[in-house]
Amino acid sequence: MHSLPIFVRLQGRAVILVGDREAAKAKRRLLERAGAIVVREDGSVWPDHRGVHDGEGADAASQMDASHAPALAIVVDDDEAVARLKARGILVNAVDRPDLCDFTLPAIIDRAPVIVAVGTGGASAGLAAALRQRLEALLPASLGPLADALFAARGAWRKRYPEAADRRRAIAAALAPGGVYDPLQPTNTLGTPPEHASEPNRTLVSMKLHSDDPDDLTLWQARLLANADRVTHGPDVPPAILNRARADADRLVCDRPPSDLPGLTVDVRMI
Repeated sequence: MHSLPIFVRLQGRAVILVGDREAAKAKRRLLERAGAIVVREDGSVWPDHRGVHDGEGADAASQMDASHAPALAIVVDDDEAVARLKARGILVNAVDRPDLCDFTLPAIIDRAPVIVAVGTGGASAGLAAALRQRLEALLPASLGPLADALFAARGAWRKRYPEAADRRRAIAAALAPGGVYDPLQPTNTLGTPPEHASEPNRTLVSMKLHSDDPDDLTLWQARLLANADRVTHGPDVPPAILNRARADADRLVCDRPPSDLPGLTVDVRMI
């Protein structure tokens, strides 16, 4: 993984923008959507930023709390500015210059509060845009309300399923394809536990692999790993395979998997 995807809260924080071409204007609109205060390299606020005019920029910048000093910058066509900003310890996105970037900006699908970001590490903005367009058509507008409802219903889920593992499995079942809260076609967006949810079961699935290349996993195998509560495996199973499981799934090296554990246990063996 060449980069770590993160979501940064920019509300009320200053972000430096260098450049005046159309590309810079597009980046400015994106930053303002995220609530950032867009400033020049010298710290003065860009003209017309949320009603701030050019003459007021320096005053607005001087009132910013020191703890909110710019930590990020976006630069369009100015390699010297990139060098100056990096010398100040500021992380820089150099537009269309991936070799100079400390971070890149992904293509975004916004279903607030759900945000899906597609990045290529600067390899191809066109590919990221094409993927975004496909995903835009797939992801319904109901995703946002569903996320808000699930957040509001956290207490109800905890009451219905006091054990965290049981709760996670029940939520996963509700969100699974065809489930009441299937993200792509939910029956409703109430977010509360379904009235007639099935009790958590105990399932053990054995998986025998001929290849240590994760790209050789079948779709069925990849889905099993992605949904497993735990992965049991022999010592010869490579990390690249195990990393296809959820990060919070338990991992257990053993000769024979236990069969009495709740939820989905996937046992992986190399042959």
